[in-house]
Amino acid sequence: MSVEKRVIKKYPNRRLYDTATSSYITLGDVKQLVLDNVDIQVVDAKSHDDITRSVLLQIILEEESGGSPMFSYEVLTQFIRYYGQAMQGMMGPFLEKNLQMFSQLQQRMQEQAKTMYGDNPMLGAKLWSDFLNFQGPAMQNMMTSYLDQSTNMFLDMQNRMQEQARTMFTGFGFPAYPPSQDDDKK
Repeated sequence: MSVEKRVIKKYPNRRLYDTATSSYITLGDVKQLVLDNVDIQVVDAKSHDDITRSVLLQIILEEESGGSPMFSYEVLTQFIRYYGQAMQGMMGPFLEKNLQMFSQLQQRMQEQAKTMYGDNPMLGAKLWSDFLNFQGPAMQNMMTSYLDQSTNMFLDMQNRMQEQARTMFTGFGFPAYPPSQDDDKK
C-alpha cells in the first residue's frame, strides 16, 4: 500500500502552493509538515521537476543560519569533500542508517520515561530538559563513542573493499594502483 505524498508546487515567483489545502504556504509551513511526519513532494510548477531535496536543503540552510547550528565547519567541509569520491554513494546510506539508529535510541528513551512517569506531557518535557541538562556531557560522550565506533566500522569497510579490489585486479598491473602493505611482505 503506497502512501500518497502531499504535493506542493513551487512557482517561479518562489511561492509555494499546497495542493491539499488549495492555499499558499511558507517554507516554515513546509518545515512543520516535515515535523508532523507528512510525506511531501515539492514540484516546480512550470517544469514539473521534483525539487523536494532542494527545498528541504533550503530549510536546513535556514535552520543552520539560526541560533544553534547542528553541523560544524568540519562536518560541512567533510560533506563537500565526499562529493566526487568513490565512497560518495555509500555516505548517504551510512548517514541515513545512523540517523535511524539515533531516532530509535531517542524513541526508546522516551518510552522508558513514559513508563516511569506516565503520560503527563509537561512532566515529560521538564524531565527531558532536566535530564539533558544534567546528563548532557554523559550523552555527548555516549554519542561521541557511538560515532567513533560507526566511523571505525565505515573505515574498516572501506579498507576491506579496497583490499578486495586489489585482490581482484592484481593481475592487470595498473600502473597508478599502489600495492597493498601485504604485497610488500611477499
